[in-house]
Amino acid sequence: MLRLSALCLILMTLIVLTTSAVRMSSQVYPYRDGTPGVTGYRSEVMAEVMIQESEFVRLAEAIPADKYTWRPSPSVRTIAEVFLHASAANYNLYKLVGTPTPATVNTATLEQSTTDKAKVIATLEASYAHAKSAIRSMPDADLEKTLAWNGGKITERGVLLYIVQHIAQHLGQQIAYARSIGVVPPWTVDPPRKD
Repeated sequence: MLRLSALCLILMTLIVLTTSAVRMSSQVYPYRDGTPGVTGYRSEVMAEVMIQESEFVRLAEAIPADKYTWRPSPSVRTIAEVFLHASAANYNLYKLVGTPTPATVNTATLEQSTTDKAKVIATLEASYAHAKSAIRSMPDADLEKTLAWNGGKITERGVLLYIVQHIAQHLGQQIAYARSIGVVPPWTVDPPRKD
């Protein structure tokens, strides 16, 4: 009887651990696995966007909900606000290459719209779906089109480059925030890649 109880306890623990692990997002490998729907330069941008999405979402999942209002000092964004700022950028910046922000998204108020972990993660995921759709729908011929930019000119190719590095800055900010509260970025403890 004791053996059966112990076996049941072990099985239940394994089920809970497996179920919990399934809910967590996993590492993506777009350079190995590809970027469906795009080629050339847009494929390279898509790969970076897919990696950033994976790391943002995994970090958002790893940070405890009660830490979403944490900020390192009074004059800077909270954890939730950084995630939502990146989401707003995914909507705002892709307007420059022809994909308008959905009418249901108010980027002016998005950053302060919620501190609820599930809503923040859903907003992040929706903003990345928007970004990937924008990259897919952008014709290669438009990459060399120029537009006004900070008193000068930039190509749409340059806008895509700007978006990737801008979001990467906020990912770095969020990694620093996470480590400050004792959260290790999940991808840093992933098993080694099998190429």
